[in-house]
Parts: sequence; structure tokens; C-alpha cells
Amino acid sequence: MDLSDEVLVAMAASVTAIAAAYHFLQQEQDLQEESSLTSSDNETSYVDEILDGSRIQCREHFRMDKTVFNKFCGVLQSRGLLHNTNRVRIEEQLAIFLLTIGRNERNRVLQDHFRYSGETISRHFNNVLKATAALAPHFLKPPTTQTPPEIINNSLFHPYFQDCIGVIGGTHIPAMVNLEGQQSFHNHRGFTSQNVMAACSFDMRFQYVLAGWQGSATDFSVLHSALSREDRLHVHPGKYYLVSAGYGNLPGFMAPYTGVRYHLSGFPDDHPPENPQELFNYRHSLLHSAIDLTFSALKTPFPGLTRPPPYPFDKQVKLVVAACVIHNHVKEERKTDWIFQKLETEILSQIEAQVPLQTEESSPDFEPEQQVTASLLRDSIAQAMWNDCLCNFHS
Repeated sequence: MDLSDEVLVAMAASVTAIAAAYHFLQQEQDLQEESSLTSSDNETSYVDEILDGSRIQCREHFRMDKTVFNKFCGVLQSRGLLHNTNRVRIEEQLAIFLLTIGRNERNRVLQDHFRYSGETISRHFNNVLKATAALAPHFLKPPTTQTPPEIINNSLFHPYFQDCIGVIGGTHIPAMVNLEGQQSFHNHRGFTSQNVMAACSFDMRFQYVLAGWQGSATDFSVLHSALSREDRLHVHPGKYYLVSAGYGNLPGFMAPYTGVRYHLSGFPDDHPPENPQELFNYRHSLLHSAIDLTFSALKTPFPGLTRPPPYPFDKQVKLVVAACVIHNHVKEERKTDWIFQKLETEILSQIEAQVPLQTEESSPDFEPEQQVTASLLRDSIAQAMWNDCLCNFHS
């Protein structure tokens, strides 16, 4: 063995020793924290007090009901994403995460609640963030080819939108980036953000989420990325999503007419739609409001999504995905959850989407003939619903 080989062997041994020492120190730290507790082992923990308390208390702290909380712990454990440590149970790990994003609790406050070190709090927050984001393929499921019941059971929308499978829209999540990246992440609303695109169903379930794009990116750029990446957005042949005008009217994506009244507030009772294009836009707006309600339902329990989080940007992106996963879990387990009930009773004209209608963009990835076909399909739908509306009016 020559000198260089001896050096490599020595370096490898050193790395192994360091790793073993780090693991040992973490175990020692957990044991020291356990022995430093002033309470007895039989004393009820902070998490147990909340879970054993009232439903309202659990909602206020963990942003979900007790059964939903316990089931999500079971999902994380059964999939091998989290496990109980010598000191910290999965319930406590999840609670640390939810208190951080749901109540904006700081590390120091959580140290007082759980009586763990700041390093332990941070470590388990990161572990739960990683584990929850990893559940995205299991919780963010694409739609089927069947017509959604919200369309098929409403004569305003059926049969006109019978091939619609969902809604696509975007939202800006405040972001914290370095000085060099602030210009590209500065959006048209005047703050630094990531432009998040999502597809959702009409019952407010996320089907696809793409986070991490700069705040200055156009909606069309984000959609183009969603269609070209490895985990791309898939649209069944002959089906389409309803989108805002910024995404463009394209095969698989039906946008409203530009230069025509669109938002619900633009159609007061004494000024109903006056032509096929306005009627189409009005009903399109009714359906498309589902994405805005879904984003509102996402942000309401998690105010951490409404201000720049103090984490590296890759964690900020994972935080959005993780929140969407939890949102879908709550929706699946508790379809009449308090947040969904609250939002579904709000006046649709007050949702955050009431912004000026953007100009349509054309896509170089679609042939002109395809774009013409998409426009003809929209025109045929608008004319059909207008003809039926006139017939009903005169009958």
C-alpha cells in the first residue's frame, strides 16, 4: 500500500468516526433532554393535553380534528416515512410541524412547549416536511375521464362543459430569496414570491401542484414547464381544464374570452350576459372560482404560507407541496371540515381572483391548426348555451 492509499484509508476512517460520533451525540442529546424533564413520565404531554381536550382546541393548534390528525400520523408511520425515536413520538413530531406552519410558532416557543432543544425541534420539523412532501404522489391524484358531478348535476354547465375535468390556476406565495434573486422573484403585485400553479377538482382537492417558479414568471411559462417536465401534468385526450386567460386557450385548456366581461362582479342582477361570449365567460367564471376557493382553503389554516418563511428556498417549495398534501388529507377524511364549510358559504364575488382579465398567450408548442380547433370548440360551447338560454327565455 503506497502513501496515497494510506491517506485515503485514513480519510475514510475519519469520516466513519465523525458520522458515528454525530449519531451518538444526537442520541445523548435526546437522553439528556429526557433526564432533564422536571415532570414525571406519567404527566400528560403537551400534545396529549390538546388531543384529549376539546375539538375546538385541537383545530386551533393542529388545524384539523383529532381523528384526522391521528390518521395522518398513521399514514406517515405505515409508509415508513417517520418513526418514533427514543424520546419523540410521531404525534409530537407532526405537532411541531403543524404548530410552525399553522400558528407561526417560533423555535423558542416550541422549546418551551415540548421541552426539547432548538436543534431537536428544527430536526423534526425538517423530517416531517420531507416526509409529508414525499406523500404528494399518493395524495395529489389526477382526475378520471368521467364528468365531475358538479357539472353533470347542474344544467348551467351540462352538457356544455361535459369534457371538463378540473380547474387550473395560480397563486403567489411570499418567498424569501437572496439579494441576487430578488428581481426575478419580484411579482407584478409588488412583493417577492414563488408563482405556484395547481390543478384542482370542483370539490376543492388538489390534483397537481407545481411550486418554485419565480414570482415574475408568467402563468403560461409555468404551464409550459408543467407540460414538459418529468412529473408533468397529464390531460386525457378530448378532455380539458378550465384556465384563466393568462394561460391561453389551447388544446386541453379552455380560457375565457378576452375583451369581454368575465368576473362575477361584472354581472350584476340588472346587467346579465348580453351575448354568447359574455354568457360563456359568466359560467366559466362560476366554475373557475373553485381554484380560488381551494387556494383560500389552503392558506386559511396555514398562515405560514402568507408571509416569507425563514428557510432555504428548496424548503419553501416543499412547504407548499406539503401543505397541499395535508389539505387533501383533511378533505378526504373530513369532507365537511370547518374550513371548507366556511369558504363554501362565502360570496363568490369576494374571492381573491377578482383581478383584471389578462391577454391570451399563444403557444409555440401547439400547431396553429390545434389552436384554431380549441377556439372553435369554445365558440361552439358558447353558442350552444346561448341558444338554449334564448329558448328558455321565450318558452
